[in-house]
Amino acid sequence: MGIFSNIYNKIFHHSSDAAPAATPAAATEAPAASAPAAAPAAAVPVVDVEVVLVDLASKNAEKLNWRTSIVDLMKLLQLDSSLASRKELAQELHFTGDTNDSASMNIWLHRQVMIKLAENGGKVPEELKN
Repeated sequence: MGIFSNIYNKIFHHSSDAAPAATPAAATEAPAASAPAAAPAAAVPVVDVEVVLVDLASKNAEKLNWRTSIVDLMKLLQLDSSLASRKELAQELHFTGDTNDSASMNIWLHRQVMIKLAENGGKVPEELKN
């Protein structure tokens, strides 16, 4: 399992009453058609990433700047935030820059993680993706 998968699982499987942003709308029955309709796929609830992270941060004694720092985001999720781990995440997410320039890599990683969370069903505010 990759590092992004660990991040995803920590956020999407966080047990908090406030985590789901919305539940999928119930499918309405269409009038019977002459051709059989395909069964609708089960809709996956959207997870409000910001709500989950705010909830985790409120329970954490350490003040972490998870909104802009990949290191703090990983710490908040109780994941290894070492340089080696971040380089592995960079490779996993296809970072093409210099991994020895950790400042640039970290900024890129945070943005990409938020974008990937949004692409995979997370509700992520625009300011966290930029």
